[in-house]
Amino acid sequence: MNILIKSAHIIDPGSPNNGKVMDILIENGIITSITGVITPKKNVKIIESENLHVSAGWLDMQVNFCDPGFEHKEDLSSGIRAAIAGGFTGVAVVSSTNPPIHSKAEVEYIKNKTADSIVDVCPIGTLSYRQEGKDISEMYDMHQAGAVAFSDDKKAINDAGLLMRALLYSQNFGGIIMTHCDDKSISPEGKMNEGVTSTMLGLKGVPSLAEEMMVNRNIFLAEYTNAPVHISNVSTRKSVALIKQAKAAGLKITASVNAYNIALDETALISFDSNYKLNPPLRTKEDIEALRKGIADGTIDAITSDHRPQDIESKDVEFDHAANGMIGLESAFGLINTYKEKIKLETIIQTLTTNPRNILKLPQPKIAEGERANITLFDPDAEWIFDKRYIQSKSANTPFLGAKFKGKVIGIVNKGQFKSNI
Repeated sequence: MNILIKSAHIIDPGSPNNGKVMDILIENGIITSITGVITPKKNVKIIESENLHVSAGWLDMQVNFCDPGFEHKEDLSSGIRAAIAGGFTGVAVVSSTNPPIHSKAEVEYIKNKTADSIVDVCPIGTLSYRQEGKDISEMYDMHQAGAVAFSDDKKAINDAGLLMRALLYSQNFGGIIMTHCDDKSISPEGKMNEGVTSTMLGLKGVPSLAEEMMVNRNIFLAEYTNAPVHISNVSTRKSVALIKQAKAAGLKITASVNAYNIALDETALISFDSNYKLNPPLRTKEDIEALRKGIADGTIDAITSDHRPQDIESKDVEFDHAANGMIGLESAFGLINTYKEKIKLETIIQTLTTNPRNILKLPQPKIAEGERANITLFDPDAEWIFDKRYIQSKSANTPFLGAKFKGKVIGIVNKGQFKSNI
């Protein structure tokens, strides 16, 4: 398919056309011309829209597609449709499947099943065998098969020695370790952020300390092993401060935050809506302010949707028994852009494009002539209501139905294909 994108405001610091409004011609998947006005030829798909912006294709480095094993919640096909709706040309899928992504067989299953998709689906292998937290997984074999990183997802590595050995071993082949920080000995059976609201609601709390102690421990391990460590799911102001200090000391630390943690605070749980039951939990307004500042100053490198489909049987139960998580791909940009406060749009785009690919050591798409087209099209000022017609996931566990967002995805271009959300 040949594609002509008309009058697009380009946001791409790596492109000589950054900040310009240009026409972009894509032929056989390659950007062949970028100039002020291009006259369309025959057999060209023309894309034009009011206030059209384009950037390199967005990549979400933390989504759960539940496949294999939990296909009743999501499968690779429905997850890809959700990614398209959210404007993502790439996703990194976490290892919490059944069986977990703990060997090259699961990595190859995901790679082979999604090879022809417009969305690049990148498997994250487990750090420990079957996510059991005891023995290192077959990291090298998974790396050779196409795993982009290693993590036990939301199961924190309690054994510091195991994480240390994984960090040392992964350096032999350039593997990336991603860590979730939550010391369960401090937060057993916690349901929400520990504080005034949890006390008022009578719910067991998750202290900030549980995250911060493990963030600090993992920073020490990164220093000792001289290995890169990615800290996922950052949610507290002290975690941001610890990461900022570690970066200033020259340690190889990167970090990401989930979109909902920069938008919502703990008081949302007053309704006892189980769609607000999340891991990490919603924190305080002060934590949100620190996370936003961390994004603005570069302490936080990436923003993720933390897309976690759950079926109705897992959510429509008593709050204490409900599963954690919400779907997030379809609403991610609207949520981030609506609640970004003083964060520049260019910074938001960087957290969705350049930074995630740098962390995962993936090729960087550029909006430049001769480059393969990997592009997200969007309108940062469009206001819209998020309703059921925008949900492409098999699950609908989101508290945002009926919410008004600012910033709408128009479509994506990748692998010579175009998918529209108009």
